[in-house]
Amino acid sequence: MALKSTIFKAQLQLADIDHGYYADHALTLARHPSETDERMMVRLAALALNAHALQTQCNGDGTLAFGAGLSDPDEPDVWLRDFTGRTRLWIEVGQPEDKPVAKACGKADRVCVYAFSYAAEVWWRGVEGRLSRLANLEVWRLPPEASQALAQLAARTMQLQATLQEGVLTLGDGERSLDVEPLRWK
Repeated sequence: MALKSTIFKAQLQLADIDHGYYADHALTLARHPSETDERMMVRLAALALNAHALQTQCNGDGTLAFGAGLSDPDEPDVWLRDFTGRTRLWIEVGQPEDKPVAKACGKADRVCVYAFSYAAEVWWRGVEGRLSRLANLEVWRLPPEASQALAQLAARTMQLQATLQEGVLTLGDGERSLDVEPLRWK
């Protein structure tokens, strides 16, 4: 019998000072049996880093949600769709292969990849030449220490506060707080 995804609920209070976006998001994350807490929390951080696009790209008239992720390789980890169904933002986390990233660039207005773990630099050196020509692609690196610290915030029910200021995401649960400063590679 196949293992089922584990459901996590998060209440995210977001204050994005960089983009003037302030909102509360009630989120449901389905963690695939093969997904780690670290990867799941990187998905949540990527959503927080880009939630402003709901206002800046869709004027508040869109849907920002988690995709099927590991359960369906043809879907993003996070996406933003406007009211017409057009995919405005496609987010992948980890170290995806170059061909699915290029395919995503053809389906969405903007694609962001958030690489994490110590293997990210090796991955980027291997795919940089093939991905650098994609104009609507952004590639970000989360420091491994930050992504590992994010995993410590994982709980089945989460109350999280996030502040984005000067490119640094501060994420906390009332007891712990950590800073995540993504480095842009492309």
